[in-house]
Amino acid sequence: MANTKYVFVTGGVTSSLGKGIIAASLAKLLQERGYRVTIQKFDPYINIDPGTLNPYEHGECFVTDDGAETDLDLGHYERFLDVNTSQANNVTTGRVYQSVIDKERRGEFLGKTVQVVPHITNEIKERIQILGETGDYDVIITELGGTVGDIESLPYVESVRQLTWELGDNNSVVVHLTLIPYLAAAGELKTKPTQHSVKMMMQNGLNPDILVCRSEHFISEDIKRKLALFCNVKKEEVISSLDAETIYDVPNMMLHEGLDKVVMRKLALTSKKEPKLIEWNKFVEKHKNPLHKVKIGVIGKYVELQDAYKSIAEAFIHAGSSQRIKVKVEWIHSEDITKDNVARKLHGLSGIMVAPGFGNRGTEGKIETIRYARENNIPFMGICLGMQMAVIEFARNVLGLENANSTEMDENVKYPVINLMEDQKEVTDMGGTMRLGAWDCVLDKDSKAFHAYEKENISERHRHRYEFNSDFKEQIEAAGMKATGVNPKTGLVEVVEIPAHPWFVAVQYHPEYKSTVLNPHPLFKDFVNASLEYLESK
Repeated sequence: MANTKYVFVTGGVTSSLGKGIIAASLAKLLQERGYRVTIQKFDPYINIDPGTLNPYEHGECFVTDDGAETDLDLGHYERFLDVNTSQANNVTTGRVYQSVIDKERRGEFLGKTVQVVPHITNEIKERIQILGETGDYDVIITELGGTVGDIESLPYVESVRQLTWELGDNNSVVVHLTLIPYLAAAGELKTKPTQHSVKMMMQNGLNPDILVCRSEHFISEDIKRKLALFCNVKKEEVISSLDAETIYDVPNMMLHEGLDKVVMRKLALTSKKEPKLIEWNKFVEKHKNPLHKVKIGVIGKYVELQDAYKSIAEAFIHAGSSQRIKVKVEWIHSEDITKDNVARKLHGLSGIMVAPGFGNRGTEGKIETIRYARENNIPFMGICLGMQMAVIEFARNVLGLENANSTEMDENVKYPVINLMEDQKEVTDMGGTMRLGAWDCVLDKDSKAFHAYEKENISERHRHRYEFNSDFKEQIEAAGMKATGVNPKTGLVEVVEIPAHPWFVAVQYHPEYKSTVLNPHPLFKDFVNASLEYLESK
């Protein structure tokens, strides 16, 4: 295509309506029609990135191959499209302002007064177009975080207004996701909140081209006509988006509603082929019609907010559905687990995972969990901190290294089996300074990890400061825990296993970040299968 087309997705009335899912579903349909598509997220908060945010604040921090700490919506983009994202796919107000202030300090504005308009809006427009100017994509979908009317969103709305004017006809389209609430007392759907949301957008100079209306109830043709009349769009440009059984139903729902066709007409695109979603629908069919069920416990410190472990939850869906296994995830808070109640808390589980995290809170509960899984031969998988806790548990209870720990939890520990990485010891800033992004790993051919991946050389994404202390490697391996995956350049231990255990694999990296609908992660698949075998053996 001669020029890249741009789609902007905004939200109104309330947050958490699912802009990311709508954007990813539209992208999937355009991809099925033969177009090269990517999605980017612009977040209005002033943090440079979500890397320093508590998961309770903003959910999971998703990490890309190039080491960007990004919004969890990028995980949805990758899972739906099976295409990698990068730092360019996630921009925050903090990053925008930092860039503009740095330019001002370098004297790039030639003595001008630096203002929101034009300097901040120009920076936003440049960043919106970075991926489009690579020539790698036909369509760029940009999701604007927050809700129309938020003070912090105003510069983004203004930037989109300017850019749609600059791009000209048929080169951009604005999709506004809104809510049509149902009043039970009146027994009817109400359109007024959407009318006010659109009115607020129009006051800022931006007209939505398409309305996607979230609702719990069927939206009639009369309501669509009313919305079209008062929101200045055509009736066929009012798209219904009802609550779905699963987010993976949404691409088919949007196909049925014709969202992709309306967008293509607005962008003057002709269809290269009709979207069939063959592989996608095979996945959905397996997901909805499992032949087996298995219960797996995820032990973590942020389980009250499941978005904190969003990629893990989705990876279990991918891994289970591909094998027609329904994975029931039991979310268990690690702070609630003690030596006295661990058997009761974990009773009935066919697999146990200790999730990632940071800090000392809840670590003793994780260690007791791992001991229970190891001693009772229950399939176990540890991720990041979960891997480090597995090493600590083994050192304490098998090697007899009393109070062995990580220097993250105890700087003066006698047996630091987990230690701060050498290149982290001089680091003082917290943001963006961990070991991040894709790193290589070589697997031992005689290992469960190799059996899962079916290859020796792998690349996985990381997010950590602490590592397996190689000073204890010989001692730990002699006692029965093997380092079965290492980084070929640094020698850093990436995978540990207990060969005498039916399935005990713990990894320093985050395999959940690379699991997608069409390519479930092999380690999750093997773990789910091992859990089913354990269940059937009982």
